[in-house]
Amino acid sequence: MELSFKQARTIQTVTITDCMLSLDEFIAVAKFGAKVEFSEEMKAAVRANRELLEHFLKEGRIIYGVTTGFGENVRYTISPSDATALQENIIRTHSVAVGEPLTRVQARAVMLMTILNAGKGHSGIRIETLELIRQMLNLELIPYAPGEGSVGYLGVEAHLAMAYIGEGKIYEDGKPVPALGVLEKHGLAPLKLSYKEGLTMTNGTITVTALGLLALYEALTTMQNMELGGGLCYEALRATTKALDPRIHQAKRHEEQITSASNLRRMLEGSQICEKYRDVKVQDAYVLRSMAHLHGAAKKLVKEAYEVIMNEMHSISDNPEIFAEGEDDGVALMCGNFDGSFVGSHADMIAMACAIAANVMERCTDRMVNRNLNDGLPAFLVSNPGLNSGLMITQYTAAGLVDEIRHLAVPVTIDNVSTCANQEDPVSMAYYASKKAGQAVRKLQYITAIEIYVALQAMDFLRPLEPSPALGKVRDFIREKVPFVDNDRFLYPDIEYIFNLVQDGTLVDILEKEIGALEF
Repeated sequence: MELSFKQARTIQTVTITDCMLSLDEFIAVAKFGAKVEFSEEMKAAVRANRELLEHFLKEGRIIYGVTTGFGENVRYTISPSDATALQENIIRTHSVAVGEPLTRVQARAVMLMTILNAGKGHSGIRIETLELIRQMLNLELIPYAPGEGSVGYLGVEAHLAMAYIGEGKIYEDGKPVPALGVLEKHGLAPLKLSYKEGLTMTNGTITVTALGLLALYEALTTMQNMELGGGLCYEALRATTKALDPRIHQAKRHEEQITSASNLRRMLEGSQICEKYRDVKVQDAYVLRSMAHLHGAAKKLVKEAYEVIMNEMHSISDNPEIFAEGEDDGVALMCGNFDGSFVGSHADMIAMACAIAANVMERCTDRMVNRNLNDGLPAFLVSNPGLNSGLMITQYTAAGLVDEIRHLAVPVTIDNVSTCANQEDPVSMAYYASKKAGQAVRKLQYITAIEIYVALQAMDFLRPLEPSPALGKVRDFIREKVPFVDNDRFLYPDIEYIFNLVQDGTLVDILEKEIGALEF
């Protein structure tokens, strides 16, 4: 599966047809505010599936969550006259998530994933229901939804749906206010839920996948910055490039290790520093000698997560699902497609990849500031140590973040707490897996920024020797706003500035203009 994550910022409108978006398209809407349109083909498929559900109801078929209660209450039959009450009841009673709310980007991602999950034409939902969510996305009307306490579905999603029916809250000027007034102000009528719609909007891997996709996108961009930071460390620590000989890495036979070594060779080409020190040492410390191996292992986990999470985004995770059989008939199949184990386990892998990458970067950072390990550079990379602490505490911050990531990397999809009178057993706990993957990536982005910051400081002590032309461009760009630390100053703004460059891909863009696309 080809990786798609470099164009999200440039996409202005996403037209949904088969609901099989690229990661770029998904992120363009969720993070960067691209507009959403529905094709006539998509609308026709949703309408046809809705008509099929209505046909089943006229025949009096028993369908879970439509003519029965939910969960263990499946044993109760519900009258068609109570269809709206049943669906509104699930929204009201399931809106019991707590704590810190979803961010704007997280909420938009869940809204979009709701459309993609139901819009494939097997959920029996009305197009009018999806149309309201589309308009809210395009008008930047973001529901308030607490984001804690989910085992994988129901609670968080129900809070969003409360806004759709005019009973929840929507952000206005940064504050959550009653949804009904906001909808009316924008000429939108709240939903009057019909058969299965409350269930469809709270069921499945909607939120698990949405948060997993956000974590995946950030992980992909951060892995590229990880390799850029590794190249800067090679320069700063005067590592021997003999360890990047392609014969070594071909012998290992892992594609991601091979590409990481290739990326390092390309970005270091023409370096005066590397040329001078190539033959000085027999071999470097493990963290440098095996950098391509470790980078490759982290990338491998993210690539595998990409395949699985994208497959889930392209799937249907509802229950029941409705399928046509011939022109005038079909079947509603009760199933377990709501399970989040695929996404959850691979979100756990993203957090593990972050831990592997963080271990490398923090150890490189320590080696650069540590006078016992940095081959003659001043203590903590400042000209007058003692009076000045220099970059001493940046390594503390990296160490603290590494420890946090290691805890976030403990897998949660191996856990289980049964729910709903044991009707739902086991439970994947995938929601937290996706949520913590995003937290791990954000912490890794800060560690990456710190490593780059420290490496630039170390490289400046090696003048007049110059780094490679490509990495020199990166250095010069950062140095326009972040000068050399000659005497102690307030360092936090420098780290935040580089963090933003890591997060938005600016530094990788500068590098790739010089050496071509980095291999993943």
